[in-house]
Amino acid sequence: MTPFLAYEDKGADSPSVPLVLVHGHPFDRTMWAPQTETFAATRRVVAPDLRGYGASPVVPGITPLSAFAEDIEALLDDLKVETFVLAGLSMGGQIVMECYARFPERIRGLVLADTFPAAETEEGRRTRGAMADRLLREGMCGYADEVLEKMVAPYATGEVKAHVHRMMTATPPEGAAAALRGRAERPDYRDLLTRVTVPALVVVGADDAYTPVSDAEAMHAALPDSTLRVIEGAAHMPNLERPTEFNEALEAFLRRVDSSSPN
Repeated sequence: MTPFLAYEDKGADSPSVPLVLVHGHPFDRTMWAPQTETFAATRRVVAPDLRGYGASPVVPGITPLSAFAEDIEALLDDLKVETFVLAGLSMGGQIVMECYARFPERIRGLVLADTFPAAETEEGRRTRGAMADRLLREGMCGYADEVLEKMVAPYATGEVKAHVHRMMTATPPEGAAAALRGRAERPDYRDLLTRVTVPALVVVGADDAYTPVSDAEAMHAALPDSTLRVIEGAAHMPNLERPTEFNEALEAFLRRVDSSSPN
């Protein structure tokens, strides 16, 4: 059966635990390019485009986090990736939490980058609904222009800014709006974090205005076995803004998971 999602699947099979990368909103799998390139040298790396993003099918309406999680599970079934480290940034981190709620037995480690576990507030629901309406009405360009220097720091390189802006403007408005409406109704994952039985890495950009360091510290405190890494000189996308530092933190975490996982 042809997988529903578009994806990258790189790296040869090896004793190392596969790495699955879940992008944020409103991006696509190319946001993980520095990680895919680096870690495919030593392990299998799978990076899908979520439904409604990148080259994956657009499904208008409402896309709850549960639908994203089901898509990822189905893709990994198709690819015969049985167990893996699951990493996500921002909305991708919330999808990672939903995945852990649904199939924890397959997950050997969690990477939660620039994300937070709480349910949406009433004000947040209204804001996300209004933004969904706006994207359907106006498209992605105005929104991308407005938020670019919150997604990445104002001092980020021109190359990084161009990549992030390109991903945002290429996202289908119907897919982005459906995700916003679904994310507004997400559950609260804070209790789930206290019951995670695998190692976790919590990463955040020091200058992240969307999910500040305090959110990362709270997740680190809730998780039974976690490492916190604050990336200086980065905002909401440290994996692109400071890939060397991000990859160093991820590499150390993956080595730990490899050493504790059965071959």
